[in-house]
Amino acid sequence: MSRHPRLAFAALAALPVAFLLAFFFWPVGSIVATGLFPGGRFDPDPFARALRGGLPGVAWFTLWQAAASTALTLVVSLPAAYVFARFEFPGKRTLRALFTVPFVLPTVVVATAFLALIGPGGMLGVRLDGTIWAILAAHVFFNVAVVLRTVGGLWAHLDPRLEEAARLLGASRWQAFTTVTLPLLRPALAAAASLVFLFTFTSFGTVLLLGGPGLATLEVEIYRHTTALFDLPLAAVLALVQMAGVTGVLAAYSRYQERRAVEQTLRPAAEVTRRPRTAGERALVGGTLAGTALLLLGPPAVLLARSLDTGSGWGTSFYRALGSPGRTGVRLVDPMQAVGNSLSFGVVATAVSVGIGLLAAAVIAYRRGRASQWFDTLLMLPLGTSAVTIGFGFVVALDAPVDLRSSWVLVPLAHALVAVPFVVRAVVPVMRAVRTRLREAAAVLGAPPRRVWREVDLPLISRAAAAGAGFAFAVSLGEFGATAFVARPDTLTMPVAIFRFLGQPGTLNFGRAMAMSVLLMLVTATAVGLIDRLRPAGLGDF
Repeated sequence: MSRHPRLAFAALAALPVAFLLAFFFWPVGSIVATGLFPGGRFDPDPFARALRGGLPGVAWFTLWQAAASTALTLVVSLPAAYVFARFEFPGKRTLRALFTVPFVLPTVVVATAFLALIGPGGMLGVRLDGTIWAILAAHVFFNVAVVLRTVGGLWAHLDPRLEEAARLLGASRWQAFTTVTLPLLRPALAAAASLVFLFTFTSFGTVLLLGGPGLATLEVEIYRHTTALFDLPLAAVLALVQMAGVTGVLAAYSRYQERRAVEQTLRPAAEVTRRPRTAGERALVGGTLAGTALLLLGPPAVLLARSLDTGSGWGTSFYRALGSPGRTGVRLVDPMQAVGNSLSFGVVATAVSVGIGLLAAAVIAYRRGRASQWFDTLLMLPLGTSAVTIGFGFVVALDAPVDLRSSWVLVPLAHALVAVPFVVRAVVPVMRAVRTRLREAAAVLGAPPRRVWREVDLPLISRAAAAGAGFAFAVSLGEFGATAFVARPDTLTMPVAIFRFLGQPGTLNFGRAMAMSVLLMLVTATAVGLIDRLRPAGLGDF
């Protein structure tokens, strides 16, 4: 490669690398150094204590429950991804937004809803709390949206005539899918699977509240040793083990994505989707949507019911109570200020994550090779790192050269750190699918590189970028782990306010938590729906 392209790629990577160094590696490194190098000298004792304390068993449970959750999520989600990608039906945009809402709900709220369904005296009459089945069900509930938007986003642009040609040559419907469509979907499937695995590998609130004391992931153990036992050295060891596992998985994914990426002709979604024509297709669409809606909208419906149940009848008194501050212990929580903070931080975090994510995606998609694979892996590391570690790292490390610990900027930066991988995962498969000859033709006609990207790539990736922006905004609205450590009284977000209300006794506090949870669902559904509709004009339907 000539010197000029190398400099161009270096320039593209500069901002994402600087962002990671400042807001991930430096804070996390500070926490690890504090725990493992007390007084400036390495102490090996925490590693020995971790092995004696059952680390192998915790690591194994963390690994296999994440793998099982990922596989189950793909099996449950692919039929819905197919229906959304191939068919038009009334309320499609609304359902797409509603099906995204579970992904951003705070884990404490979702766990409460699941306990109301399958816990003591639950509505379903079946006790599953304290079992792996409750954890798996909650993980599927959270992550269906990842598959719907990542896999469905690419599936909606695959030419259906490829499968039709295979059918005309004698292939069954299943053979046509496995030999034609599935290979083309593999990059998006790998992207979705890697994200789901990361979320379930680092699962915290779901396992803590639904799994019981006998089921603990690495994330739960990090939290327990940090906040309950004040054993920072052992927590640092657990965080290192967690990051090592995540790095290995991400490196394997990046290598797979590099080998499986194929160039293909993508079609606008409007030319691919159609109305169901036969009774079988109508039954498929209706049955799939009904089953998915039951899974994803059932727990939120429980929250809505509990927000309206005042104990003495049905009413909106808990919603009216959100208009005035409430005291939880010695802390004052202003619900409406929390709503405004969440929306403002979401806008800032989305802008930061989309800008950095597009630059990073361009480096990964256009610069093939080992350097690209490692760059991709580094970008995904924040998703696989303990939120407790990141939150404490921000508090410990970000005091120089500018002290950000008392600034509101720290909250959206923490959100963007987690949201950037969503933008990258949404855009990279589409960028790699763009045929090189389109860019070459534009260059031959005299277009400079910037205009080639603006006229060729941008129209094709705009829909994927919009999906990434929707994910980023939704992630910001629902992020809880790191925010709980960096938010100040005047920068509380909706999830933190919900957690504080849930942690205090009294019917009013519980009702406010349920009412704000419903409000968070509505805001998220509205935001995702608007992002789907209000894509930049003139950038095509992709």
